[in-house]
Amino acid sequence: MIQKYIDSPNLQEKLYKKTLLVVVFSQLFGGAGLAAGLTVGALLAQDMLKMDSFAGVPVALITAGSALGAWFVGRLTQRWGRGPALASGFLAGGIAAVGIIAAAVYHNIYLLLISLLIYGAGTATNMQARYAGTDLAKPSQRAGAVSMAMVATTFGAVAGPNMVGVMGNVAESMGIPALAGPFILAAAAFTLAGLILLLFLRPDPYAIAQGIEQARSLSAGHASHMAGSPDRQHQRGVWVGASVMILTQVVMVSIMTMTPIHMKHHGHDLSAVGLVIGIHIGAMYLPSLVTGYLVDKIGRTTMSIVAGIVLLGSGILAAVAPAESMTLMIIALALLGIGWNLGFISGTAMIIDATPPATRAKTQGTVDVLIALAGASGGVLSGMVVAGTSYATLSLAGGLLALIMIPLCLSSAQSRKSSSSNDAPYRAAAESKFYRWILPR
Repeated sequence: MIQKYIDSPNLQEKLYKKTLLVVVFSQLFGGAGLAAGLTVGALLAQDMLKMDSFAGVPVALITAGSALGAWFVGRLTQRWGRGPALASGFLAGGIAAVGIIAAAVYHNIYLLLISLLIYGAGTATNMQARYAGTDLAKPSQRAGAVSMAMVATTFGAVAGPNMVGVMGNVAESMGIPALAGPFILAAAAFTLAGLILLLFLRPDPYAIAQGIEQARSLSAGHASHMAGSPDRQHQRGVWVGASVMILTQVVMVSIMTMTPIHMKHHGHDLSAVGLVIGIHIGAMYLPSLVTGYLVDKIGRTTMSIVAGIVLLGSGILAAVAPAESMTLMIIALALLGIGWNLGFISGTAMIIDATPPATRAKTQGTVDVLIALAGASGGVLSGMVVAGTSYATLSLAGGLLALIMIPLCLSSAQSRKSSSSNDAPYRAAAESKFYRWILPR
């Protein structure tokens, strides 16, 4: 069955479109599950732990769990394909959401922490699903394919935070604490997303992509390409792409994690928090259709630099905005989401460009591990920074950190020009070690 797809570009195009459709439907539900933990996770833990300095722990656990989830999903994809791997991650997230609800009911902090860690598998899978649509995409379609998956996430991600009040009422009517209500939605959403991928992502696009690449390599007499030995230009692409995504993730998670706590301390109710975070998450995903087009047409490097500038603007505005001003908080968090979107899609496209299908899934999983660990660090440190200084200090520091992307991308662009003109040797030993680990054979 796979062979007929390998031999037919027409069937490949049809499968590419079908894959995007399946991914879009799964992400409609996956986004709702993703948003629940980001919106009320910190508030639930604060309520149970009674300490603001640990408010970043839930997001840290979710992102640490997503690191493990990304690693496993990448390896499972390499062996079994996108469908079974992504379904496993979403179903694990659904089970963990049930565990969080039980922890809130019985006020069991240990069950809460364990469940939040496993819940991260669902959030990791939500991110990993963006790669599924790119397996059969042409180079000029890759950023656009990533953006399709992320746009689909928007609807669930925006609906999730704005359902906080409603699900809280539903939870209370069932004898469950209000803050655990959104996780009822998350349990159902993650489970449905997993079932859609398991049942309908067939034939598996990753298996087809591997077969196509292998056939091309063998026919061209370049079987060594399938061994996964990346050239120096591809190594640089992975390093820069990963760095862009890591920086955007750290800045976004740090500021977003403490925004609900900051707002609550200044008298905003749960509905107001849900509105701000909902708009923020919408801004993370809704611009994706335009972003994908711009990244494909204007270039990965240019859009990464724009991302750094937008994130700086977000950090400055969040730092100077009066906490009582809903309008300025909304604008600041919307800019934070847009900056993340620009950097994340640009970095993802760089990773896809720089990896052959033979090792792509493992590399994607490994990069997402680094992104998740960076997010976990940002989540933990954000609470400590705010407890020791202020929310304004955290926001300003995040904006300044994002500026690192500009010299990084400019340096990479200059290196590409230099290496293409005179084949300059690649001397960065630290980067070589990084590549040997991040690009599996």
